[in-house]
Amino acid sequence: MTNIYIMAMAMTFFFRQFDYSRVVLVYSAVFSFVLLAIWQYICHQWEWKYFPKQTAVLFAAGEEAARIQNKLLKTYGLEQALQSVCDSCQQANWKQLIDANYYVFIGAELPIADKEKILRYARSTKKQIFFVPTLYELACKNTGFLLVDDIPMQRVTRMLLTAEQRVLKRILDIAVAVTALIILSPVILITAVMIKLDSKGPVLYSQERVGLYGKTFFVHKFRSMKQDAEAKCGPVLASEGDPRITKFGRFMRATRLDELPQLFNVLKGEMSIVGPRPERPFFVKQFIAQKPEYDYRHNVKPGITGLAQIAGKYNTSAYDKLIYDLLYIQDVSVKTDLMIMLQTFKVLLTKSSTEGVQGK
Repeated sequence: MTNIYIMAMAMTFFFRQFDYSRVVLVYSAVFSFVLLAIWQYICHQWEWKYFPKQTAVLFAAGEEAARIQNKLLKTYGLEQALQSVCDSCQQANWKQLIDANYYVFIGAELPIADKEKILRYARSTKKQIFFVPTLYELACKNTGFLLVDDIPMQRVTRMLLTAEQRVLKRILDIAVAVTALIILSPVILITAVMIKLDSKGPVLYSQERVGLYGKTFFVHKFRSMKQDAEAKCGPVLASEGDPRITKFGRFMRATRLDELPQLFNVLKGEMSIVGPRPERPFFVKQFIAQKPEYDYRHNVKPGITGLAQIAGKYNTSAYDKLIYDLLYIQDVSVKTDLMIMLQTFKVLLTKSSTEGVQGK
C-alpha cells in the first residue's frame, strides 16, 4: 500500500490536471493506515479470544534458553505459549515435543546438525518455525542464483551498497537533514538554553565514534551528562538511573533531543539518517573480539536511527542489535529508510525503548 501512495503522489506532479488536491492523498493515506491498524487489532483480539491457544517448544540450552524464555513471556500473544524446552536432538523425546506443539523456536547456539534435524522434522509435520539467526543464516538471505555447469549455487551478498543505493540514500539524507534543521531550529535553540541553565559545562560535546569502513569521526550531541562524567570511571555504557546524567539530560535522552546535532554530521557526509548507531572505538574492539561479524556494520554509514532502534530497546543486547543492523544492510532502500523514520516517532513514545543497559 505504501508503494501505491508514493506512485500516486509522484504522478500528480506529471499530470497537473488533477481533480483533487494532493492533500487528499495524504489524508487518505493516513486514514488508511490508521483503519488498517485498527482492523488488524480487532482481528487479532478476535483470534486470541475465540481461537484455540497455540503452544510452543523451544530448542536451546543454558543462558540462551533462559534469555529467549524471558523474551517470549514479554511478547504479546506468546506470553503463555511456551510449554517445553529441549536442549538438543539427543533428548529422546524431541520429536514428541514437536508433535505436541504448533510453534517451534530454535536458538542460535544450537549445533547446525541439530538445527537441520529439527527443521526437517518440523516442516514435515507442518509446524510454524522461528529461529534466532547466526551470520551463516543471515548470509543466506537475499541470495542470488548461479549455475556452474550443472551444479546449482547460491551467490551470497557481500553486504555492500550499490552505487545507486549510495546516491539515493545521500539525496534522501540531505533532504531530510535540511528540512529537519529548518523546522526544529526553535527546539534546538530552546534545548541549548535549558542545558546551560541545568548544569555547568558546554552545550555540545563531541566524541570519537567508528564510522564507514572503520574510519573514526567525531559525533556531535547535546550534553546530557555532567561535565567530565567519565574522568574517573572511564568509558562505561549508560545504565538505568545513571548518576552521571543531568536532570534535563534524562528528558533529552527519553525524547532523543540529544541526537539533534547529529543532523550536521549527516550534512557533512559522516552519518546517515538511517543506519547502525555509531559506537566508540573502545567498545567496538570488544564487540569485534567477541563477534567478528560485528565489523560488517561498518559497510554502511552509521545513522541517527536504525532498525535496531525501532525493533529493539536501549538495553537490547549488542548481538541482537547486530542482527537487526545486518538485516537492514541487506535491505537498504528509500522505502525502508522512510518506514524506519516514521516508526522512530512511535519508539519515542515508548518508555522501554530508552531504558539503560542492565547491570552496567
